[in-house]
Amino acid sequence: MIRILSGNEAVARGAWEAGVAVASAYPGTPSTEIIEEFARYPGVYAEWAPNEKVAVDVAIGAAYAGRRAFASMKHVGLNVAADAFMYASMTGTETGLVIVTADDPGMHSSQNEQDNRTFARFARVPCLEPSDSQEAKEMMIAAFALSEQFDTPVLFRMTTRICHSSSAVVLGERVEPPARVTRFPRNPAKYVMVPGNARPRHPLIEQRQEAIAGFAETCRFNRVEARGRELGIIASGVAYQYAREVFPRASLLKLGMTWPLPAQLIRDFAASVERLIVIEELDPFIEEAVRLLDVPVEGKSIFPRVGELDPRTVRECAIAAGLLPETARAPTLDVDVGPLPGRPPMLCPGCPHRAAFYVLGKLKVPVLGDIGCYSLGFAPPLNAMHTLGCMGAGIAVAHGAAKAGNPEHHVAVIGDSTFFHTGLPALVNVVYNQSPVITIIMDNRVTGMTGHQENPGTGRTLQGKAAPIIEFEPLVRALGVEHVKTVDAYDAAEIERTLKEFMRLDQPAVLITRAPCALLPEVRLRWRPLTINAEVCNGCGLCFRLGCPAILKSDVLDTRYRRPKALIDATLCTGCAVCAAICPRGAVLDVMPAA
Repeated sequence: MIRILSGNEAVARGAWEAGVAVASAYPGTPSTEIIEEFARYPGVYAEWAPNEKVAVDVAIGAAYAGRRAFASMKHVGLNVAADAFMYASMTGTETGLVIVTADDPGMHSSQNEQDNRTFARFARVPCLEPSDSQEAKEMMIAAFALSEQFDTPVLFRMTTRICHSSSAVVLGERVEPPARVTRFPRNPAKYVMVPGNARPRHPLIEQRQEAIAGFAETCRFNRVEARGRELGIIASGVAYQYAREVFPRASLLKLGMTWPLPAQLIRDFAASVERLIVIEELDPFIEEAVRLLDVPVEGKSIFPRVGELDPRTVRECAIAAGLLPETARAPTLDVDVGPLPGRPPMLCPGCPHRAAFYVLGKLKVPVLGDIGCYSLGFAPPLNAMHTLGCMGAGIAVAHGAAKAGNPEHHVAVIGDSTFFHTGLPALVNVVYNQSPVITIIMDNRVTGMTGHQENPGTGRTLQGKAAPIIEFEPLVRALGVEHVKTVDAYDAAEIERTLKEFMRLDQPAVLITRAPCALLPEVRLRWRPLTINAEVCNGCGLCFRLGCPAILKSDVLDTRYRRPKALIDATLCTGCAVCAAICPRGAVLDVMPAA
């Protein structure tokens, strides 16, 4: 059977066909759909973990116990999981273990565009990199065999374009691998990584690396496509597709295993062409490795090392470098689409985070942010976030600023899922070292930014089973925070009163703003749009400061101040009534009475 699958769906299918029993992940674009899809298959266990390190540890434990397992995450998630990833390289496992990393060239939804192939070299583990959905499925199956053959984790590198593009995939059947262990291994020399055991493991890892490099020479995912002698191209992943499109007459060395590289295959290919170039996204990873083989090669002197590649970029760079004639330039279509309205980043209509950011903007305090929907609190007109680095950073950065002697009250904002991810240890640090940081946990009852995934506070698991709800207030109190309060996320007045109260303290405090995401299906059923009484509105503009997409400036001007009056788009308004609460003239009205 043939189906059209996205790269993420194909990875999940490959894992299932390979007989994977256990999978763990933390959601993050562009990787999220991998485990969501895998969880739908029969006979498997799949879970959302609190963070990526936990996910990798879970997968390692399953592989130690003799069941094939994988963990998936976006590229920056591997930073969080690095400790687990590195020790897994040292220990190896009893059965197949694959770590899927989805890199994000172009930073479509990320704070950086790191190239995680470097992690493979760093950890001495093989890296596979598919160029379409069919390969994603096939390579995922092969990755588990490779892992078991060489007693190593395998890094499986996807990129945004491969994750989210779809192509035809030939489906196979699930194959249950034979049992490799009958009981959990009692092998301290291999699995207990105290220094005395780790030292003799390191030479074994280096020997393993050499053996895998030999395997790479005949790996079926590395292949030469011989055409002309004038130009030879080494490419991998989606860059291979662009190379085929832009250079139809060039010879290609397609690398599906991008670490370790097949040294002799590369030398032989280089000898068969007059000019050798590498086309790859982000770092000159392959290019530098080829240079170390003393093979003349070009790459990032021609193609950009930042941002996502596409056929037009590859073609234009090739023309500029003299690899293609000017006549190869693709025609551009000058289409006059007329004036289009701007669409700046902003919180959704009815977002429960909006009221808190509005208040924080009024109080003019430094706000240290985190990764999530609420990251958009930085954007105009709210302008209420001043730092944002990585998951869980806001609380610790606020603590550091306070300990540096800054006299202002520092407020850290963090979402519910992110608090479980890495906020807990940061808050423990605030309590232990006693700084007057105010932490706002923005609990919208779901992991919102990546598409409404479950987390330890939602009461459901990835596979739909009921689970205990971990409540924030007793959890925070158990950490030693004395000043804790939970308020309705839409109650701007109560949020303001509570923050002012906390700002009079010289101790840690936590405010929990709680309301479900406005886009959850059960919440959408309760939407009730509001309207503006144009006779009462005087265009003061206070509601515009909320940055709600449903609140517009009308063409009607106030007769006295000549300011545009407000207008509510009923197709967008959710009826959250934050604008009604802050309107000093009571100009915001219900369209219809509540049922």
